[in-house]
Amino acid sequence: MSYEFDFASVLASWPQFLAGAWLTIQLSVPATLIGFVAGTLLAIARRSSVPWLVRGAGIYVEVIRNTPLLVQVFLVFFGLSSMGWKVSAFSAALLSLVINVAAYSCEIMRAGMDSVHKGQLEAAECLGLTRRQVYWHVILRPAMEKVYPALTSQFVLLMLASSITSQISVEELTAAAARVQSETFRPFEAYIFVAVAYLGLSLLMRAGLWAFGQMIFTRRRRLGAQGAGR
Repeated sequence: MSYEFDFASVLASWPQFLAGAWLTIQLSVPATLIGFVAGTLLAIARRSSVPWLVRGAGIYVEVIRNTPLLVQVFLVFFGLSSMGWKVSAFSAALLSLVINVAAYSCEIMRAGMDSVHKGQLEAAECLGLTRRQVYWHVILRPAMEKVYPALTSQFVLLMLASSITSQISVEELTAAAARVQSETFRPFEAYIFVAVAYLGLSLLMRAGLWAFGQMIFTRRRRLGAQGAGR
């Protein structure tokens, strides 16, 4: 059995793929930023001395990490509608992604915070730093620097997972591929094309996050330069 590839009809639909890729970016970037902030706050809550905060954040993280993203998307989309809150498919998709990535970011950031040596905290207190200064300069920034590679991988996975939102009619990249293959009757070529597009987006996102890390983590940049000079 032979199969003749025909990418011409698929490539002719590039505006649909471009629109889908742009919507994927519009979903991924805000979800990454908001989810990271929410996850960091959850990590702080899990490390606090307030029992109900620790318990509540822990329950949230365990529930989200042990249920499928697709189910979470359906719960948000159909659940909000059932309660009378009319939201667009895009808004429901964005909220679902934020809820999901916040739980994973929480555990990654918590691991980073737990890795900060107690001696550093004691030194900061001896210097008279306020609690806010201690959290920012001694805990949060060093913790984020240590776990930044893990955060980068998680955010790329989030971008790839956004393909699930096509199940609630969000016109992102996977939905564009589904529409193109139904019009051209070339499903193999359409999904090969979209796989390459996702690969390109992943590499672009990793490059952007790497550049951002080099910009804000001066110590990492300095150590990298020293390593390259040896």
